[in-house]
This record gives sequence, structure tokens and C-alpha cells, in this order.
Amino acid sequence: MQDIYESQARLRGIFNITVTPFTASGEFDFDGLARNIERVIALGYDGILIGGTYGEFPAMSSDERALLFRKVMAVVGDRVPVMLCSAGSDARVVADLTQLAGELGGLPMVTPPFVSEVTNGQIVSFFKKMAPLSRTGILVYNAPGIGITLPPVVLEELADIPGVVGIKQGDLNPTAIDQIANRLGGRLRLFCASDLAFLGPMMCGFDGISTTNSGALPELILATYRALENNDAQTARELHQLWYLYRALARRHGQPQLVKAAMNLRGFDGQHVRAPLIDLTDEVISEVRVELELLAADPRSGVTLK
Repeated sequence: MQDIYESQARLRGIFNITVTPFTASGEFDFDGLARNIERVIALGYDGILIGGTYGEFPAMSSDERALLFRKVMAVVGDRVPVMLCSAGSDARVVADLTQLAGELGGLPMVTPPFVSEVTNGQIVSFFKKMAPLSRTGILVYNAPGIGITLPPVVLEELADIPGVVGIKQGDLNPTAIDQIANRLGGRLRLFCASDLAFLGPMMCGFDGISTTNSGALPELILATYRALENNDAQTARELHQLWYLYRALARRHGQPQLVKAAMNLRGFDGQHVRAPLIDLTDEVISEVRVELELLAADPRSGVTLK
């Protein structure tokens, strides 16, 4: 993408949150990463998200993150929009990665700086400093998992900052979703940050979703989203219900650990997580296999096992 206007125009639909495959010794598997990217693009995903929380960016150095950005953009080119997570606790690192992401043609995704006792005013000031650094604008990621949840009133302030093109909303409280959809919809792009419960935000008028589990179940989650997009809520609901037991495992054992294990079982390049995360035990992997076998037995899922 060349500028903010192109980012605004193309930022919609279903984005695969691409896991970062690591070898057993913790090295990047860039060949496997490229295969994962090509798979979701070929299936028809509208975009991808690289190096986010489920992409394990906190376990990477800033140099590794910059290398990851460059490698991915070389693979993708301009075929689909790419969100590049430039979040961090060190504002200098965030600034450098935000500028690089924009220069490469990606859309930087920025969280509030996760430091203790940061105030709302300091958060707004932080985003005002980051937004002008990227020629493609920035995407604000409201990520409760980092310990900071931005309330709708603060998101409205951020929406007024020139260069903010969208919000990726991780707080799925129904009241917050209702406020955001009705007060910010049309002003900037709204993304649901979780595929575990995206039907509600989409019905409220959100512009798209980002999905980690589409690394393991790309066909099923894409079909669910497209049904909803085509106003077929009944089919979307039925397809979403198909993988409830898998979602329960994901909530219990964590993402991206479970996603990577499921990808490996399907013959995809999930590989390993990097410390401090730990790969799933053989016992849990057996549970995952059982759920994948159940899905594979239902022709509606599109799931196959190797």
C-alpha cells in the first residue's frame, strides 16, 4: 500500500493472523512461513497480520522483527494488505518499526505502550507521535491481553488523530462493541480481534476480523466469514458451532500453542513456539487430533488430515 487512502480503501474483510513458525532450536522457518502465507492467499483471504501477539513478537528482538517484516513483504508484495505489528513497551522501538512497516507498504499495528500506570492522556499523546511516522497510517490495537483496555471514550479520541485508519478491537464486551460500532463506524475501519467470538461484532457493523485459528482451520473459518458477509447468518452460525470443542481447547491450552499443534497435524508449517511459551504435550496433541478428526468427518468443515 502506498498511502493512508489506499489503506483505508483496502482494510476490510478477513485477515489471517499468521503464526511465526520456529524450529525446535528457536530459529525462524521462513520457508514454512512463506508456505503458510501462500495457502491463505490462495484460499481467498483478504489480508494477513504478521508479528502480532500470537505471532510471538514479545519473544523477538527488534532486529528480528524488522527482518520478519522485510521477509514477509518480499513474499506478499502488493497482492493483499498486510498488517505489521510494531507494538512494544519501548517507544523508540515502536517508532522505528512503525516507520519501517509503512515504508515497506504494510500497515503498522500499534498497541498502547504496555508500561505500568500509563494514563489515558499519555496513551493519546503516544499515538499522536506514532501516527505521522507511517505513510500508510496506523491501526490501533486495543489489546486487553497486554494489561491495558482502552475504553470507547479513549478510542474516540484516537479516531480523531490524523493517520489512524482503523481499530482492531480486542475487548469484546457487548456494550463496548455496541458503542464503538455506532459511534466510530464509517469514520474508520473496525476489526474484531478474535475469531473465537466474531459473529456479534460483524452483525453490529464491523468491517472485518483477524483470525489466528485460520492457520489451522483456514477453510472453515473463511466459509463462516463469507456466509456472514453474504447475509447468511444461519449458515455462519452453524459453521461456527462446528468448531466449538476446538475453541474450548484453544481457550484452555492457549494460542498460538494449540494453533501450531493443529497445523502440524494437518501437515501445515506450525512448527514450534519460542520460549517462554512451551509446545503442547503429547497428551493434549492427542486431544487436538480427536477434534480435528471430528471436523474432518463433517464435509461442511472443509478440514482434511494428512
